[in-house]
Amino acid sequence: MKRTLIALLLALLIAVPAFAAESVNAYTTLEEPLAAALFAKFEEETGIHVNFVRLSGGEAVARLQAEASNPQASIWVGGVGLDHITAKGMGLTAPYVSRYSRNTPSQYRDPDNYWIGLYVGPLTFVTNLDRAAELGLEVPHSWADLLDPSYKGYIRMANPNSSGTAYNVLTTMIYVLGTEDAMMEYMTELDKNIDQYTRSGSAPGKSVATGEIPIAIGYAHDQVKLKDAGANIEITAPEEGTGFELASMSIVKNGPDPVNAKKLYDWIISDKDAQDIFTQWYVVLVANGAPTHPNALSINDIKTVDQDFAWDGDPANKDRILNRWTTEIGNKRG
Repeated sequence: MKRTLIALLLALLIAVPAFAAESVNAYTTLEEPLAAALFAKFEEETGIHVNFVRLSGGEAVARLQAEASNPQASIWVGGVGLDHITAKGMGLTAPYVSRYSRNTPSQYRDPDNYWIGLYVGPLTFVTNLDRAAELGLEVPHSWADLLDPSYKGYIRMANPNSSGTAYNVLTTMIYVLGTEDAMMEYMTELDKNIDQYTRSGSAPGKSVATGEIPIAIGYAHDQVKLKDAGANIEITAPEEGTGFELASMSIVKNGPDPVNAKKLYDWIISDKDAQDIFTQWYVVLVANGAPTHPNALSINDIKTVDQDFAWDGDPANKDRILNRWTTEIGNKRG
C-alpha cells in the first residue's frame, strides 16, 4: 500500500512538470502586445505555453519557405489573408477542418480549409492634425490627394516586400485604376511623396501618432487604437474606394506539434476570452456572434473595392507585382 502511494506521488510529480512544460511554436503577424495577451490567456486556460515570434506577413512567408524542409513553427496566427493564400499556393501550410469553423461565414475561410479569417480591416489614411496644421497641409480624402506635391516627404507606408498591408495597397490600386500598369504609374508618383518604407504595416501609423510624420497609410483598427489612446489624429477612408485585409490563421505543413497547434487554432476561433482580447484592439471579428468594440470602424461604413483574394494571393501574381515594384521603385531609392 505504502509503495503504491509513493508510486502515485512520483507519477504526479512527473506529470505536473510535463504539463507545465507543454508548448507550441507559433509565428504571428498580430501586434506584439495583442499576441502576448492572447497567448498568455491561452496558456492560462490550457496550460500550453506559446513560444511565438512576431513577423510581418512577407517575413512569415519567407521564413516558412526557408524552413519548409524542417519547419520550426506549427501555426501562423494573424497576417493579411493574401499572405496566407500565397503560403497555401507555395505548399507551406496544411488543411485543417476545425469543429468550430462553421461559426465563420464561408466567404471568410478557404474552401479547401487551408486558412480561416479572423477579422477584417480597411485601408485608411491617418493624419496628425497638429503636424498638418504646422506644415499647412490638408487632410487627404482620396488616393488622388496623396499625389499632391505639397505632401512631398510627408507620407509614410510600409514596404510591400515585407508587409502584407503594403502589398494590399498595390492590389487595391489595381482595382481602383483598372490595370497593373496604371497601378505602377500611380505608385511611382506616390513614391515622390513617401519619406520612407517601413518593415511593418502598423509602424507608419505609430509614427503619425507621435508626430514624427504627418500622414500614413495603414489599417483602420491600428489607427483607431492610436486615436483612442489620445493621439490628435484624423482617420479618413479614400473616396474612390479602398481595399481591406482579412487577417487569417493557418496550420504550418509538417509543423513539429500539430496537436497543440490545432488546440490553439480551435481556441482562437471559439473562445469568448480570445474574442474579447481581439475586440480590445478594435478589430472587427468575422465569426458569427463575435463582440465588436464600440469605437471600431466598421467596413460596412466605407466604400470598398471588389477584391479577388485568390488572384491577389496567387504566388505568380504576387511575385510579378512585387518584382515590378522593386525594380521600378524600391531599387531606385537612395
